Amino acid sequence: MNISDIIRSRVARFSRGYVFTFNDFVDMVESREGLIKALNRLAASGEIAKLAKGKYYKPEQSPFGELPPNQYQVVKDLLERDGRIEGYITGLSIYNTMGLTTQVSSTIQIGKNEVRSSMKRGKYSISFVKQKNTITKENIPLLQLLDVLRFIKRIPDSKIDQSCKVIQSLMSKLSEKELEVLVRLALKYPPSTRALLGAILDSLGKISLTEKLRKSLNPITIYKIPGVSGVFSSASEWSIK
Repeated sequence: MNISDIIRSRVARFSRGYVFTFNDFVDMVESREGLIKALNRLAASGEIAKLAKGKYYKPEQSPFGELPPNQYQVVKDLLERDGRIEGYITGLSIYNTMGLTTQVSSTIQIGKNEVRSSMKRGKYSISFVKQKNTITKENIPLLQLLDVLRFIKRIPDSKIDQSCKVIQSLMSKLSEKELEVLVRLALKYPPSTRALLGAILDSLGKISLTEKLRKSLNPITIYKIPGVSGVFSSASEWSIK
């Protein structure tokens, strides 16, 4: 078989929407230059699609046209390296998943310990937000919840009081251990995030978990988060106006 046939046989095993790179063929092809030319030929013929430089995928067709890869596939190399978690998806796509907004964005936001410049991949713009906590597979859902609290004023098509009710419901399903970890992680978030978390925990009757949060806050600082006081009776105790 020629190099194009060799590559085509490997591509046939990939699932639709799977994003692949040159590294997926290093065990089959010795010539990187020949590999690049062969992939570009397949892309030109429409058998595969090019996402960005060195990144390709098998397009999936729908009644409405070609579907792009899902967001995880688009940025997976930015989330994990050599089996180690380095980042997680946050922002609008998570707000949507949590039922906080119906908007769908072409921007993918990633939380990472070390941020980098924004970039483009296909139709997506990728931006980064700094995460001060160590990122693990287990704590990503908790970090995403805290990110929602941190950026609660920026959730499109959503009122803050309604967002608070949704988040309260989500937190009510967490175990005591998960809530303890949530508080620990929150200590590296801005004060307004910690105050809002404290008010939510109070509403859930988790008073014993809020001591560290309260001690971490300046008692004379006021946090302006409109709508919260109408949902949580203890908002004023957390200096939320």
